[in-house]
Amino acid sequence: MEVVTCFSQNKDELVIGCSHIDEQCYIRANLLPVISCIAFPTDFKRSKKNTVALFPEIIGQKIFSIQTFLNERAFRVNFSSGDCLVFKLHGTRSNVLFFPRDAVTPAILFRNELKDDRKLAIGEIDRALSTDFEEFLRLEGNASKFLPTLGKIPREWLKDKGYLEADLHQRWELMKELMDMLQSPHYYIIKSSHDYFLSLLPTQQAIFESNDPIAACNEIFRYKVVIQAFEKEKNFWIKNLEDQKKRTQGYLQKTKGRLLALKTESPPSQIADVIMANLHAIPAGTEQTVLFNFYTQKEERFEIKRGLSPQKFAENLYRKSKNRKREIDQLEENVEDKEKLLTETEGLLIDLVNIQNFRQLKEFVKTSQLEHKQKEKEEQVPFKKFEVEGFDILVGKSAKANDEMLRRFAWKEDLWLHAKDVSGSHVLLKFRSGNNFPKTVIERAAELAAYYSKHKNERLAPVIYTPSKFVRKIKGSAPGSVMVDKESVIMVSPKGPDQ
Repeated sequence: MEVVTCFSQNKDELVIGCSHIDEQCYIRANLLPVISCIAFPTDFKRSKKNTVALFPEIIGQKIFSIQTFLNERAFRVNFSSGDCLVFKLHGTRSNVLFFPRDAVTPAILFRNELKDDRKLAIGEIDRALSTDFEEFLRLEGNASKFLPTLGKIPREWLKDKGYLEADLHQRWELMKELMDMLQSPHYYIIKSSHDYFLSLLPTQQAIFESNDPIAACNEIFRYKVVIQAFEKEKNFWIKNLEDQKKRTQGYLQKTKGRLLALKTESPPSQIADVIMANLHAIPAGTEQTVLFNFYTQKEERFEIKRGLSPQKFAENLYRKSKNRKREIDQLEENVEDKEKLLTETEGLLIDLVNIQNFRQLKEFVKTSQLEHKQKEKEEQVPFKKFEVEGFDILVGKSAKANDEMLRRFAWKEDLWLHAKDVSGSHVLLKFRSGNNFPKTVIERAAELAAYYSKHKNERLAPVIYTPSKFVRKIKGSAPGSVMVDKESVIMVSPKGPDQ
């Protein structure tokens, strides 16, 4: 086929259109750090706006062959001219690189922020691995060293088969069985913990299986990019509504308990009535006295606040009783409003659970004004929130907000950043389970930390960073002041959210 178009409609997706006579095919690479996968659709509707042409050097070139690299998550598209395009699918550092004929390093990168890729030598991508018994013995059966390319699913398979407890020869038999299955051209898609995985291991729980690698690529792309994105968005709003339901139920339980207590306890006005009826019997300056309570028909002990005359104390009790009536009225009104909110929230949850696609979800969010309510809610939190390559970055709004963010929103594995030796916002780069912080994301978080500090107008600024577990607040210290036990320093140019 001949390349007829190459473009991008967002910064993490590359689309290459190819044709031959009446046949056409597209290579659609999604290089989002948390979802790197490829599909090969036969048709693709290019948007009329927000699109940019890329890799003009490959337009008009004919594809000569496709070649995979040894033991590496990468392949190359070879053109008849000798040029080639390398797809490097390294998770958070996925990229597409153009190598002119006979070039050792790439001339053009799709993701320019991955600066290390500029030095990537095409002859060094292959990874030679010895998989014979002698090498297995030399490594003492260490699966991660013997096959460093093993993913989570085959590692779990070995663990479930008793690999860790087995002796060396039993481990070798299990490893041979695993390698045989990995060499079999049959593909499965499974779902685990709200995520979808492509696997080469036979399973009874597969939601899709095929011996066609193109069909498997297209299907995992659909599940990860379309279905999983929809489910993630849907689950976000479900959790949002369930949290609101839980908060409302908690408020109702607490408020109804308070109302019951107010309505069943004797009102302060009754104590005032008893005191006023017995003013003549209460000595001046007394703090305790025994009086006949005509409401209960019993002699009872009454306390009078120090420094107040019995008459003045009774006046305070009458005022408190009047305020109590207002409090009861207000609480009853609040309960009525919250019960309406609870009914509305439960109805929205029922509707939301039944939504099956993005179009329905988008319409639901719009008509329910969920985005507007979420925006109002986010405005109440002590930080600004940004997303970079699938990672959340929180930036404190003030010194007090910095303390609150560290106390309520930081987890020990989050990365904490702050401009060095000057006042500024605390920045949290939120940890994602199973994903290391990409260098590019750390740099972006540091740029924001420098921007929201006294270093804002500097050309280059030092920013310290460390896991949040090494940051602690000293009792009695000024707002925003912390002690850092370990730190690293990075030099960046201050850049705001729009730069």
